[in-house]
Formats: sequence, C-alpha cells, structure tokens
Amino acid sequence: MKQEQQDARREVTEVAPGIARLELPIRMPGLGHVNCYALLDDEGVAIVDPGLPGNATWRALQDRLKQLDLEPRHVHTVVITHSHPDHFGCANRFQRESGAKIIAHCHFAEDWGHSHGHEVSTEDMEAQRESRDAAERERDPDAEEKQAKVRKAESRKRAVSRWDGPSPWGGKPPRPPLKYRWRRWMSNVTRRESFMPEITDPVEHGNVLHLAGREWFVHHTPGHTLDHFCLHDPETGVFLSGDHVLPTITPHISGMTSGADPLQSFFYALDRVGEISGVGNVLPAHGHPFEELRKRTDAIKRHHEERLQMLRNISAEIGGGTVEDYSKRLFKPRSWGSMAESETYAHLEHLRIAGEAECWRDDEGALRYRTR
Repeated sequence: MKQEQQDARREVTEVAPGIARLELPIRMPGLGHVNCYALLDDEGVAIVDPGLPGNATWRALQDRLKQLDLEPRHVHTVVITHSHPDHFGCANRFQRESGAKIIAHCHFAEDWGHSHGHEVSTEDMEAQRESRDAAERERDPDAEEKQAKVRKAESRKRAVSRWDGPSPWGGKPPRPPLKYRWRRWMSNVTRRESFMPEITDPVEHGNVLHLAGREWFVHHTPGHTLDHFCLHDPETGVFLSGDHVLPTITPHISGMTSGADPLQSFFYALDRVGEISGVGNVLPAHGHPFEELRKRTDAIKRHHEERLQMLRNISAEIGGGTVEDYSKRLFKPRSWGSMAESETYAHLEHLRIAGEAECWRDDEGALRYRTR
C-alpha cells in the first residue's frame, strides 16, 4: 500500500516550525487521508485544506485542533490549494463558526463544470484495488467471486457516469430517463450550494501571504486543476505542495478541463517548482512529508513522458484509433471508462498540439488519433 492510501491517524504531528499535520479521513478511490496543515501564530491558526464536507470531517477537525489546545473559533484563515471537495469541504463551516477569511486562487472552481474531479491517476487507483483484492483473497477463500460482483457493479457505475453529457472525444452517450436526469441535476446543485465556500481573499501567482509569522509565496501550478497553487516559505525551506507534487503517486490530469493542454500546463508548473532552490521540507496534501522536491518533480514528469511514448507505440501498432481504443490498451479492463479515457485524451491532445499527432472525426463523430 502506498503512503497516500494509508488511513488517517488521529495523532497530530509537528512537521515544521509552527506547522502541525492533521490527518483527516476521506473515502475516495486511491486515497486514505488528506493532510490539513495548521499554521500557528499569535492570533490563532490558519489551516490549509480542511478536508471533505460533512460532520465526520468536522468532528475530526475539532478533535485534531483540541490536541493543539485550539477550537474552531481560533481559526482566522482557511487556505484552499485547489477546488476539489477533499480540500475545501469544511471551509464554509469555519467561515460560519469564526468568520475566517478564505484564501483560494482567483480562478477557484472555474473548471468545476468541466473536470471529473478525480484526485489520483487511473494507474494508482488500479494499484490500490489490486493490493486490496490480493489481501482480501488471502483472508477469504470466496473473495474472488465477491470481487467479480464488485467489478460488475463498478462497470454499471461507469456506464451511468457517461450520462453526464457528450465527451469531447466521442459522440453523444446514452441518456437515462428524464426523471433520473432531473433528480441527479437537483442533487448536484443542492450539494454544491451547501458546501462551496465564499472566497474572501483570492490570490494569484507571485502574491505573498503572511502565515505562521512569516512570508509565503504563491506559486500557481495548474494541471491537476486550473486553480491549483502551492506555497513556499524561503525562510525555513518549507513547501506546501497540495496535490501538485505527491510523494509516491501522481495526480489525475483530466482532458475534461477548460484548458487547451492541461498536461503541458502541468509539465510547465512541475519544471518551475523543481527550479525553486532551498526547499528541504515538502508538505503534500496526501502522504508523508518528504525532501528532494526536484527529484520528485522529475520522476512525475518522466512517468507522463513514458505514457506518451506508450501512445506512440500503440499508434504504430493499430495505425490510429479512437480515445477508447488507446485507453483500452493503456489500462486494464477494470479501469476502463470515462476516467481512463479522460487521461488518455489529455495525453493524445498534448501530442496533437505539439505537432506529433493528427486527429479527425469518423462517421460516428468520434475523434481518431494517429501519431506521426
């Protein structure tokens, strides 16, 4: 099991001068916790990424703050690294409880209607499933049959997810009954309105924040989301990396964004972050703190470059094909579906924009790609 997939621990740990790590439980594919960081100062505390919405997270936050002799009323600032629910879910609760100001990027949630909102890559999710299934088979002789039923149910869920609207790489998907679509739309609207925070202090690249008694520089790092940003404290060499740089897994890069080439944006941001000197302590949103930021950014970029080469090889083998054709050769059957296709589409579009591939629509309206 990779460290990002480990369950949240109740114990609060000091990870840097004036900074405590609060591990919050989450239930999301490929992940077991999200790190909320408490930055203490004379006025109280600022927190970074306050977990998923809901009472369970709120109780966990209260418990962790209590270990620091703090209460929600002491939280004067909430920093949100990007617009995924496990990073901003309880921000509005602090806003109501203490009047905390909410800091997020000026493009916060602009991609909400485009992005799938997945946190980790399809490959890392598959690795977690395989590890979990292997452990279950050792405990239960009937596990194989049970897992087959789970895979069948997951396949049905993936089919339902295709009802959200036509993808940019294919024709219109099958649509559910009108009653189902209306109920789902109302549920999404209600859920969004109930926990979307009001951003009081939008930031952009180059801004300086005063937290924990020192200055932090904002680094805009799009790719995983359009609005993602990291924070760097040159005084102590601490770097709050959000989901942009994780210790052992890679974030999901979706083709379903408003950006033309999210993978290129991600590459550019990785390179710029890797060039920052003096970073000795990276605090990620999932997993444990680590050192050697440049080494990790290079490894993540290399992973995606290997994926691009796999697509070139597949194209040479099949002579061009749809996004689904490529996706089914990149990923195992259990991972087939909209998330895998979205990642595949992002990589194929990156090759097309770079002049390394051509695409056209076939008679059924599906995009077909062939690398050069």
